[in-house]
Amino acid sequence: MQRRGDSNGWVVPDEAGGIGTAGPGSAGARATAAEEAEEAGSGDSSTRTARQALAPSRHRTGPRQFLHEVNVEMRKVVWPTRAETLNYSTVVLVTLALMMAMIFGLDVAFQHLANFIFNP
Repeated sequence: MQRRGDSNGWVVPDEAGGIGTAGPGSAGARATAAEEAEEAGSGDSSTRTARQALAPSRHRTGPRQFLHEVNVEMRKVVWPTRAETLNYSTVVLVTLALMMAMIFGLDVAFQHLANFIFNP
């Protein structure tokens, strides 16, 4: 018997210990308030919730395995070329200079406006 899933489509274990799916529109995803109350009041601690079934295990990876996995993932990274890095850096610096000039100009304009309003 398949257990009821939540509305987000969690994969939940069925009563026999297998895995079943309960999508947002499936009959397993819809439960009445009476079914929920019955399930909450049953006190059966042997069945696991969807979150418990999908929670990562508490096993910790050793430092050597961790560094190996980091190395493997870093090999998958597509690094920019020197020309691309210079291009991107130039775009960022020019944009920064323009934004600084715009903010400076607005600051001076608002300063003059405030002086005109408050110092007749």
